[in-house]
Amino acid sequence: MLVEELMNRNMITLPPKATINEALQLLEKHKIRHITIVDEAMQVLGIVSDRDVRDASPSTFLDTSDFHILNKEIQTIMTSPVITIHPMDFVEEIAYIFYDKEIACLPVVSQNKLVGVVTEKDMLYKLIQLTGTHEQSSLIEVKVPDLPGQLPKVASVFVNHNVNIVSVLLYPYKDPDYKILVFRVKTLNPMPIINDLRDAGYTLLWPNNIMEPKK
Repeated sequence: MLVEELMNRNMITLPPKATINEALQLLEKHKIRHITIVDEAMQVLGIVSDRDVRDASPSTFLDTSDFHILNKEIQTIMTSPVITIHPMDFVEEIAYIFYDKEIACLPVVSQNKLVGVVTEKDMLYKLIQLTGTHEQSSLIEVKVPDLPGQLPKVASVFVNHNVNIVSVLLYPYKDPDYKILVFRVKTLNPMPIINDLRDAGYTLLWPNNIMEPKK
């Protein structure tokens, strides 16, 4: 998936000479956590978070004369330079930037101009969509040898039951000779599939592979 499919094109921006108070009002009005600072050509100059604004704002317990701080220019507290991404970057790759740099917002730049933003909340929501956890479904984890052709073999069991697969994930296993296939399937009664997988000799990690004792 590309960044252009995920990014928010309704950007909230401010010029560098805007005041801290203006930023504070925008953050509260739009219920956002970041404002990108741009020049007249929409080139990214910096970024300001709600924490930056909060830290720069005077305490309500101080004398009212201290509130002149809110009239300072936003460029005095913005973070610059800014890490930016491109609309044609892969979402999977920018996820690592969020993690590695410990940031919560990335401006999207094309031809030197701001065209969108992506936040960590956007990334989290997309992960929810990709894994299908927002749909009514069942989860099945299957341990398979790390060999070619395992995915279609396991998936054929779901096909035999005429059940749609919502998502498939591949995880490493503690033993490098194996992988974990995680299926989310569109059924609330996965037991017939689970039984067939067990009968085919597959080890299930969820539901666990312990069979119920015979009566």
